[in-house]
Amino acid sequence: MDYAEFKKIYGISNQDLSKKVFHNNKDLMRIKKEKTAVNNLEKIFKAVFKIAYKKGFQAMTMRDLSEKTGISLGALYAYFPGKEKLLGIIQSQGWTIIRQDLEDASGLHENPKEKLRAVIKVHIFLSELFHPWFYFTFMEARNIKPLEFEAVKSMEEYTQKILTDILNTGEEQGIFKPGDHELTASLIKAMQQEWYLKRWKYRKLKVSVDKFASHLISVVEAFCLAV
Repeated sequence: MDYAEFKKIYGISNQDLSKKVFHNNKDLMRIKKEKTAVNNLEKIFKAVFKIAYKKGFQAMTMRDLSEKTGISLGALYAYFPGKEKLLGIIQSQGWTIIRQDLEDASGLHENPKEKLRAVIKVHIFLSELFHPWFYFTFMEARNIKPLEFEAVKSMEEYTQKILTDILNTGEEQGIFKPGDHELTASLIKAMQQEWYLKRWKYRKLKVSVDKFASHLISVVEAFCLAV
């Protein structure tokens, strides 16, 4: 499966994500009309990512967000009580994207080698499809409240555990050689993050998302596969 095929199969848009956020936070938001809420949430998220990229989320004010979206300050507060809650909502939705789809990718295969390939590829493809979400979630994780940060760490550990479990199962079946699979999983995640944190570098080198994913899989298999 290449990236073009992945986009056809995945078939979710930024508006779909905004719809999920709305349904997951109905108790918080004082908006009744779904269409209005979803359209405005899409505007809000897009504006947040642009402002945060230029000057950082902590430097962003609600007035900045109002000017960028064209939504009044009063209307913005109908969606969330303040910046900190908005940050928590984005972080939560960002990790939900990763968790569900890595689980789905892993569940499509029985063979650990194929599971590992699928999980590596899907993570990279998702980060390409939703680059602003991934970049923002990583860069702003340090700014969330301690309780919410624990939830983010828990999710990070969970997604790494998916890789670790695949490697452990593969070792048991004689497909992967023995090793420190938890550390290997951590390094795989770091290499996956390289794509969306330094995408500019690979564009300059004319490396496509398909080439990056395939090369990473080749590197991992060269290290992990039993001879």
